[in-house]
Amino acid sequence: MSKISFDIKRKLDVFFNKTNFKTQYNRETDQYRVIDKQTEQGVTIHLTKVVEKYEKLGDPALLPLVDKVTQSLYDLRETHKLKGNESRIFPVIRAESFTKTHGSNKKLISTKHTAETTIFYALDLNESYQLIDEKMLKDSHVSKEDLHQMAIFNLKQLPIDLNRQTVAGNDFYFVKNQDGYTASRILNEDFLRNRLKEASGELSFCVPHQDAFIIADIHNAGGYDILQQMAMQFFSEGQVPITALSFLYEDEVLTPIFIMAKNKPTDHNEKD
Repeated sequence: MSKISFDIKRKLDVFFNKTNFKTQYNRETDQYRVIDKQTEQGVTIHLTKVVEKYEKLGDPALLPLVDKVTQSLYDLRETHKLKGNESRIFPVIRAESFTKTHGSNKKLISTKHTAETTIFYALDLNESYQLIDEKMLKDSHVSKEDLHQMAIFNLKQLPIDLNRQTVAGNDFYFVKNQDGYTASRILNEDFLRNRLKEASGELSFCVPHQDAFIIADIHNAGGYDILQQMAMQFFSEGQVPITALSFLYEDEVLTPIFIMAKNKPTDHNEKD
């Protein structure tokens, strides 16, 4: 634990210990968890992701974080139903290990995506969202397959706005939409196919954290080094990290790749 992390933890303790919440801290992972005593559900904060903003802004950097966590926990106190809210169901991408680390005792509905990523499903609550568990699905009398289809359909209705940057002859596109489902847009197969048609080099995608989706049109070996650096930086900065690996998109299949320094990528399965 760094001194700055300790300062952040101490100030968060002061606030949350005055509420009906309790807190836990994992010194090894630098994760701070806030748990609602009423529901026993919680939200995990990665303190390492807060340090940079805290160094720049001081205490004001913590206020939006506290508000977001508090609102999320209050939202979870309500009983939310899927019936009648079908248009508010969306897929969310998480790391493959997410079910082992998210801290809930409820079994969440999930679908395998790649070796690195898993699809979960969320009910949008405007300021936050609730991940859908088995009980919610059973109570709604909706099958898992129908849930997936509804989520993907709703996802495809979301706009996709891109920022383009050209670096060393390689084109990088960043999804601008910050609505909680930025990384989820990698599940929009129509969008992926269109990007493949428009690419003039080798196409790669990257979802380093929940609010980041990078599309790379690679024209030379140096482009892979640049993509790797971007992926690592975004991964280290995100509040909800997913994966620092990128994906090749060939034959409409996403394949995780391990990028060797100054070389083209090798298949991720071969890196060991």
